[in-house]
Amino acid sequence: MPVVAAAAAAVAARPTGAGPARPLRGGVSARPCRRRGIRAEASSSASASASTPAPAAADEGAGAGPCPVVRFEMGDFDVADRVSVGLHGRSDEMIFEATVRDPSSELYGSTVVLRQLMSFQAKRRGRRALEVLKKLARRQMMYHSYAMQVHGYVTPGNDVEQDDGSFILVHGYHGSYSLRHWLQLSDWLPTLEATLALDEEQVRRVGDDSVGGPAVTRQLRLIRILMRDLLIGVSFKVNYLHSHGLAHTELRLENVHVSPIDKHVKVGILGNAVDFHDNDPRNSTLASNDERRKMMIAFDMRCVGFIMAKMVLRELMDSSTFLKFKSFLTKGDDPACLREFLLPILCRNSPSGNIGLQMLDRQWGAGWNLLALLLATKPDKRISCVDALRHPFLCGPKWRINPSVDVIRWGLGSTAVRMAEDYIYGRHQRRRLAYFVELMEVLNPNPRTENWLNILPGHWRLLYCTGRHIGLTLRQPSPRILITDVFLTFAQTADSIDPVFSLTSDIGFKIMAESDWPHDKSGSEGTLSVTSSARIATGRIYIHEQDGNDSRVASSRSSRRYLRGKWRKVSKMKELPASLPTVNITMDEQDVSMSCNSTLNVSSAQKVLQEIRTQTPPEMFDLSKIVCGTYVDARLMILRGVNGSALFFTRSNSRADS
Repeated sequence: MPVVAAAAAAVAARPTGAGPARPLRGGVSARPCRRRGIRAEASSSASASASTPAPAAADEGAGAGPCPVVRFEMGDFDVADRVSVGLHGRSDEMIFEATVRDPSSELYGSTVVLRQLMSFQAKRRGRRALEVLKKLARRQMMYHSYAMQVHGYVTPGNDVEQDDGSFILVHGYHGSYSLRHWLQLSDWLPTLEATLALDEEQVRRVGDDSVGGPAVTRQLRLIRILMRDLLIGVSFKVNYLHSHGLAHTELRLENVHVSPIDKHVKVGILGNAVDFHDNDPRNSTLASNDERRKMMIAFDMRCVGFIMAKMVLRELMDSSTFLKFKSFLTKGDDPACLREFLLPILCRNSPSGNIGLQMLDRQWGAGWNLLALLLATKPDKRISCVDALRHPFLCGPKWRINPSVDVIRWGLGSTAVRMAEDYIYGRHQRRRLAYFVELMEVLNPNPRTENWLNILPGHWRLLYCTGRHIGLTLRQPSPRILITDVFLTFAQTADSIDPVFSLTSDIGFKIMAESDWPHDKSGSEGTLSVTSSARIATGRIYIHEQDGNDSRVASSRSSRRYLRGKWRKVSKMKELPASLPTVNITMDEQDVSMSCNSTLNVSSAQKVLQEIRTQTPPEMFDLSKIVCGTYVDARLMILRGVNGSALFFTRSNSRADS
């Protein structure tokens, strides 16, 4: 729905068909003047209202010449006294909606947007948009399918390069809402589905063959359509804009529109395109230009990652939450840990489950993997458009895909994390979790000691232990202790030549009231801390130490178990190896301390300490029982204890709700 714009009412009045147009700010008036240059290709967009005339038919031959833009006069337009809320402008721009009233124009009856550029920088952006079209004259049809069409400009004189005169850019109108405004609607899902006219033919574009279904399925299907359209548009930029030395650098929800005419996503005008070719011939080397090109492509992919994050996780539409999200990435934290960072805020007001979290967790956490690849800290690690279009998260169930080894390894770890979070450890579930842990150890991507030294420092939260689990349900201990979070922190010692780490185990707990503890989990909070020094060295863990016949039979069964089905491609092994590379961890002396909010006497403190030791894996209280590390990557780690039990950790950064 359009809303009244004070700027439009104060600066321009709607002209009549008989009289001259009233001047806009900047002194631009309707004077008789013939348009110059090749005629612009007809707009494929129209106003969302029923009263707006249909656009003229497209001229496929337009734009083949050297100047695919038109110089208009203000008399060619009927300027409206209001603008749509979805039209996004800067502080140095004024936005108007208008209808082309020149019968000789191919745009006659079409709704267009007049963007009056006020400052020097704004005029420079407008001229840049015209230069982009000139460079892409022979690719206009593809460009206009995924970008907002620029029809021409209005200037008081014949010289478009004048800095002191007014400059108005004339571009297409693709509905009253930007993608940001669509997502802010309370009924955005059915409204966008109706706008895109989703039917079985439409959903086949993303590998699906059905419409409707649960809300999570419908949203995921819609996001796949929008993301694939957006990536195809960015892919066009990679192939053509970037090959001409240009990058968009202006990909935001406010600049993305959904056209109700051709059902495609339209990226905003390329007024902020950056020319990454050096203008100085002495400095314009092939290597430097190629480096700039890679940086700009990586920047565009990062922008696509922000758009995807806001589309899937509606909480990021809040500016304060999005600021924390960006701060997490700006500080250099690995995007692979985004789930751990955002989990508290996503589950805060969603007792039945957050829809965005469910979408990203589907298909073995494929959504989190794509988001991490789009937002990778190092530009050279970000995923390309082609690989993103092939990613499992953007491919429907009817498409056969061959995920990479990294994607399969990611899915394995994500599934283990979700199973550990369920906290219902039946016998079958414990067997399956132990199997997943062992398989991860076989597929460890960082077996070298140098990798461990680089990845190990940080804060790790204990998710699961394959050893025994003792809780409060079947016992009647006194006092009632609830274990909250258990962390293991590695900090490298700066003044040591050898790889020595300061190791700290922090066990959080609550002392609950004994009368109503099953229903009331409140109580006095406390922390048990164990500190030590750890030395890292190269080692190996042997899977089968015996050579007997029974051992060989067990080894054969184990190999078939690990190497069958989907894991065959990952391991590329015909049989399970006899040993795996690890890092040995040697501990020094330990210090134990405990703090609590309430005052405890010696006897009570001893009982609390004993109960903590009962419920906590022994390796977290006695760090000397940790003997080796068998798996590590940016977000997950597995350590083994002296009794063979595995400790499963996830990297924990500062929380979003802190």
